[in-house]
Amino acid sequence: MADGVTPVARVRLTLRRSLIGRPEAQRRVVHALGLHRVGAVRVHLRTPAVLGAIQKVAHLVTVEEVSHGRDR
Repeated sequence: MADGVTPVARVRLTLRRSLIGRPEAQRRVVHALGLHRVGAVRVHLRTPAVLGAIQKVAHLVTVEEVSHGRDR
């Protein structure tokens, strides 16, 4: 960019699987990511903490790289 500011990478998370029958630790991670029901979408900054949380529940969510901060 012209002003020397680098764009911040973001990821869009969508909860695709139910939390019924999942361990409490996975439920807490999903809720900490702001996903409270199936189909919920949240955009987060791509930080090491968020990427680690995504790894814990990767089988429950879909992850997409986005270039803007909008949900859709």
